[in-house]
Amino acid sequence: MTVFSQIRQDRSADEVAHQIEGLILEGVLRSGDQLPGERELAVETGVSRPVVREAIELMEARGLLQKRHGEGTFVCDIIGQVFSEPIAALLPHHHKATRDYLEYRREIEAIAAGMAAERATHYDREMLMRCVERMKRAHERQDFAEEARADLELHSLLGEMTHNLVLLHTLRACYRLLSEGIFQNRSRFYEKTGARQSLLDQHLAIANAVLAGDRAGAMQAARDHVSYVMEKSLELDGDLERERIAALRYRKRAG
Repeated sequence: MTVFSQIRQDRSADEVAHQIEGLILEGVLRSGDQLPGERELAVETGVSRPVVREAIELMEARGLLQKRHGEGTFVCDIIGQVFSEPIAALLPHHHKATRDYLEYRREIEAIAAGMAAERATHYDREMLMRCVERMKRAHERQDFAEEARADLELHSLLGEMTHNLVLLHTLRACYRLLSEGIFQNRSRFYEKTGARQSLLDQHLAIANAVLAGDRAGAMQAARDHVSYVMEKSLELDGDLERERIAALRYRKRAG
């Protein structure tokens, strides 16, 4: 199903570019998504192929689209950085950064979950239910990698369901650090006894409250989830530190 609409006014390249920009801004088109070919896009927007080509060139110049030879046109990686790369490289080495990151997430995700509960459309709920089913299947298969991807997708969907552009992109930038493994050793996290089941239960609690339109319940479920992550992250840090000290002792005595 097309996400583009017919352009009925001046049929200029600027109008085509404006429509695509809006789809990117609203999160309909995500980083890495491929646009239809020029011919198809011209039909869907009701303009000529030269106008479509000019619009794509305009957006390439703005850093929003990228043409790949022999492959097509793709949405660029436009998710913002919460921190500059040098600062991001320092974060894993400072425990306070992890605590502050999770504290920020706890509050902002509670706001997002509450807004999602109030504003979710039929289509939003359908996407959320599909994501939950994907998460359940991955959990049953003990597919840690897929479960982690579904986890991140669920949180991203909640950001989209707020229908607030600033909140949507702020959360995406925040989750980028999570997806790049800046703050959490996710494989070790999932290995902790009972953690996977607890995380699944918490995600289901958030989703169910949002689907029920329960703003207060969704906010509390989101806070409880991130509070749990904060607690287990501190435990994991303690486990890793004990392992490090024990390894030093072992090497000294074995040597």
